[in-house]
Formats: sequence, structure tokens, C-alpha cells
Amino acid sequence: MFLCAHVPCVSAHVHAVLLCVCWGRQDTRCVKCFKLEVSLVRTSKCRSSLLTVNTHTHSLSLLSLSLSLSLSLTHTRLLILSVCLRLLAQGVDPNTRHRLGWTPLMVAAMNRQHNVVKVLLEAGADPNLGDDFSSVYETAREKGVHSLEGETCASSSSSSSLLFLNPFTHTHTREDEFSNRLSSRASFRGCSALHYAVLTDDPRTVRMLLDAGANPLQKNELGHTPLTYAKEGETATLLKEFAEAQQKREAEERRKFPLERRLKEHIIGQEGAINTVASAIRRKENGWYDEEHPLVFLFLGSSGIGKTELAKQVARYMHKDIKKGFIRMDMSEFQEKHEVAKFIGSPPGYVGHEEGGQLTKQLKQCPNAVVLFDEVDKAHPDVLTIMLQLFDEGRLTDGKGKTIECKDAIFIMTSNAASDEIAQHALQLREEAQEQSRRRLAENLEDVQKSEKITISSSFKEQVIRPILKAHFRRDEFLGRINEIVYFLPFCHSELIQLVSRELSYWAKKAKQRHNITLLWERPVLELLVRGYNLHYGARSIKHEVERRVVNQLAAAYEQELLPKGCTLRLVVDGGQEKDGAPALRLEVVGEDRTTRKLDIRPPLNPEDVTHTHRHH
Repeated sequence: MFLCAHVPCVSAHVHAVLLCVCWGRQDTRCVKCFKLEVSLVRTSKCRSSLLTVNTHTHSLSLLSLSLSLSLSLTHTRLLILSVCLRLLAQGVDPNTRHRLGWTPLMVAAMNRQHNVVKVLLEAGADPNLGDDFSSVYETAREKGVHSLEGETCASSSSSSSLLFLNPFTHTHTREDEFSNRLSSRASFRGCSALHYAVLTDDPRTVRMLLDAGANPLQKNELGHTPLTYAKEGETATLLKEFAEAQQKREAEERRKFPLERRLKEHIIGQEGAINTVASAIRRKENGWYDEEHPLVFLFLGSSGIGKTELAKQVARYMHKDIKKGFIRMDMSEFQEKHEVAKFIGSPPGYVGHEEGGQLTKQLKQCPNAVVLFDEVDKAHPDVLTIMLQLFDEGRLTDGKGKTIECKDAIFIMTSNAASDEIAQHALQLREEAQEQSRRRLAENLEDVQKSEKITISSSFKEQVIRPILKAHFRRDEFLGRINEIVYFLPFCHSELIQLVSRELSYWAKKAKQRHNITLLWERPVLELLVRGYNLHYGARSIKHEVERRVVNQLAAAYEQELLPKGCTLRLVVDGGQEKDGAPALRLEVVGEDRTTRKLDIRPPLNPEDVTHTHRHH
């Protein structure tokens, strides 16, 4: 819901119009024929807003709108606060954005509206949201309007300088609806309300925002924290105190709940890979890294064993749930030489120049993002050359000649290169570990709980893996810029049991939510479904096996109306056999008295069993 001048009662109309000045007007047509005229008289201390409602055309003309100045009038401040409370009580989202990208909290912080800041924060306004507004010219280009529609001459005070704004054809100006004290050429993308409060050197607003959870370490698009813009004095002291306190809290939280534990909650197995990645990120978080170069990983291993999922979880840890914090590039889309332009943008004069590159455009929005280059071995060599510059210098130049600094980013490449060799080596190591475990068990029963831990040997990495990678990437300097090569190993039996259990739990939850059906199973079912594991497809093969042998039966039984409403089903291993020779899985209905009844599910026509005959006429 956008805030506009549309309100259902005449008593709120004036207030809503005033609030539109604060929050950014979306549509100012008056839907009621109210005989209303509001004038705020210009004073020697401030520019006023002249608001006129035309009762004949039902349109509103806002002349020289300026919240920061008009709100210097005490009674106007009270009007804004009053209508702010009223609209919030009606369920208006306090995080509503102006169409050019800023939020009400940013406007209030920039214009020292302390009471409005307090009300918005109490209503749930997020102090860590970043402004989507860049410079006037960049925003005009992105929105597809002329840049003159994005700025207003602040120096002119004559009536001839007042711009009549048509809500259907014009974009409201940054100066009129946000602040006229900011440079029209500077980029403000990513600035939070705290950045703006610091720019105005307002300790009172800064403290309110910090107390509400504003992050003093949050960076804008340029990589600047609020402290970068702080003058020496109370504001700078406040920021330093809160920044130090937050760093201590984060360090304490990391000690109590290490990254390894967080990652293991979402990823099954891959203990070695998790430990390697967590150790590298820990070095970065605690300042033990080369700040001139970004962190670069290469994930190696078969398909479906957690490479992409680990990258997603790293992004979630670094950026919480901010979508811009995770950039995924499918490198199979960049296999041809001409597709390099899609990566960084086309040069001037070529098609697509204005659109920018897929990578550079996203990195510009979040320079410290976690970037996943999926299947990097499929990329064209020219793309790898660009990536080498990115990894080596921590910056990238787009097709427009603009440089994006991204030394704080984390780059993760995935590849299936050498996946067969890694899988076979891991299986061999696991067999050796199991043999040693059996020997220890025969000698000492206390060793029964010891887990099988295997480590890829250095000789295997140098003699087998490195030549394969060099053949793929064709240059040593590219491999030399990788901080960690991370190996993902095939799942062991216990990990496969966890995968099957997780997949069944997923479908059991769906059955309960969608059909109020309870699904149960026992250990023999897990052991049977584990047989569907395929080394080359990883966890995906388990997912497909569960769908083929369990979900298909559930869907067929539901379609044939064999499932009583709110029933309990149990998966059991039947004594019979499937056509492929594997033991059969069957569904049973569990009665209230705990008795069971097998479901007689008629098998649907199997396309593989259809014999096509040709009729001759």
C-alpha cells in the first residue's frame, strides 16, 4: 500500500496530504469533491509548501514540496505526527518505499524529525534497510526518465522555478521529497537511515536508531559505514561505542555458536569441506586476511553433494536473508566468446550497453556479496581472464568504464572437474577406514562409537587433481588466486540414512499440511530407499528414489480415494518384489485401535510397459 492523498474522511485529508510530503506521494488525485484549500505561509526562516486541492478537477498541485523546511513549523510537525500515528494504526507498512527507493524512516532521519523516527521505529520500521536511490542521473537512467525530472534547482526561489508535477507523467524530485542538502551527483545507494542521521550530525536520531538495532558497521554501495561520514564529536563517539559493542557481541556469538555448527544444521556430511570454509571465513571476520584481495574458493566434487547449498548457507550467514547478498552466475551461459558482454556489459555503441552486465550490475548493488560461479569449468577462457582480474585486484570494470570495488566479496566457484577421481579416491579411503574401524572394534569394544574420518592426501591433490585443473583452466596464475580448494566427498551410509530421513520428513510435512495425513515409517524403509543412491547424482538420486517409490504411491492412493480424511499411513517393506527385483514398499492405513490395513492401489499405466503396434491398412 503506497501512501497517497486518498483518504476516506475529510478530517484526515489535510493530514494525509502533509504526510505525502514526508513519505513520497504516489498519486495525488482527490477522489472526493472536498472543498479544501491548505496554504502554509512562506516564512523568512524556511521555504514553505503550498498545497492546493482543486475541487473541480480533483487533482492536487504541490508547489515546491519540501518536508525538511515546511516541517520547521511546530503545528505542522504535530499534524505529521498525528496522521503518521493514524495511518500506522490502519496497518500501513512503515517500510513502504518511495518509487525512487527511499523509506519514511530515511526521510525522517535526514530531516531531524525525532518524534516521527520514534513512532516509525515503534511501528516496526527496519533501520537497516538500504536506500535504492543512486545518483540523480543513474536513477533517471534506471527508471527510464530524463535526469532533469530527477533534480530541481535549489537556489531559485522565484515562482517561475516552481514545478507543477503531474502524477502520471513526471517523477518527483529528490530535492523536493527527500532533502535539498544532498549532492545530486553523489551515489546514496545502500545508505541506511543511520547514514542519513550521521550526515545531518544529529546525535539524538543516531542514538534512537542504534538503540533500535541499526547496524553501525553496515556499508553502503561505496563500502562506507556511517562512521565514515561522522564529524568529530558526540555522533562519532556514539558510533564508535556501538560499533565496538556490536563487534564484541558478534565475537561472543561466534564463540558460543561457531560457523561449523551453523552450517552442519543445514548440510549433511561434508565435514571436511565445512571445516575448511568456516576456517577461511573466521580468518576474514577476525582480521587475519589480506584485505587487498577477496576470498576465493573452488568447490570440487560430484553433482548433488552440497556444493551449491554450502555457498547459499555461507551467504545466509554473511548477509542474513538479504537477497542481494547472494549472486549466482550459471557459467554454462558464458561458453562463447561473444557472451563475455553479458558478464560485464557491452561497450558503448553496442546492443545492451545501457542494460549493463549481469555480474557488474548485481555487484554494484552489493559489493560484499557472496558470488557463486556455478560450473565454472564451462566458461569461455575470456571470461576466466575477467575473473582473474576480479580475484587478483578485487575490482571489476564494466562495459561503461566504471570500476566496482569488491575486495570484501566472497567468490565461490563450483566444478565437476575431477569428480570421478575424487569419488573413487574417497571410496577407497573410506573402505580403508572401515577396515581399520573393524580391526579396532575387534580389539576394543569402546571404539564402536568412533566415526570414520577421511582426508584427501596431499600427494593425490598434487599428482591427480592439479593436472586436471590445469588442463581445464589452462593457467597457473588462475589457480594461484584461489585461497582454498574444497573437496566434497560421496556420502557414507549413515549420511545417506540422514538424507532419506530428511526427504521423507519433507513429504510427511506436506502430507500433513495439504491433506491432514500423518505419514510414518521405520528403519527398514530407510535402508531400502538408500539403495537408490547413485554416486554420480548424489542427493538428487535419493530425492528421485523417494518420489518414485513413495510419493507416486501416495498420489495414486489419493487419486483413487483410498485415503480416509485425517488418516495415519505407515510405510512398510513388503515381502514381495518390484519389477527391478528390489523389495517392495507398501502403504498401510493405521486405525485408531492401532490395527493396520494394506492399501490396494491399482498401478497406473506405466509408459515403459506399453507396446506400440503398427496397424497396416
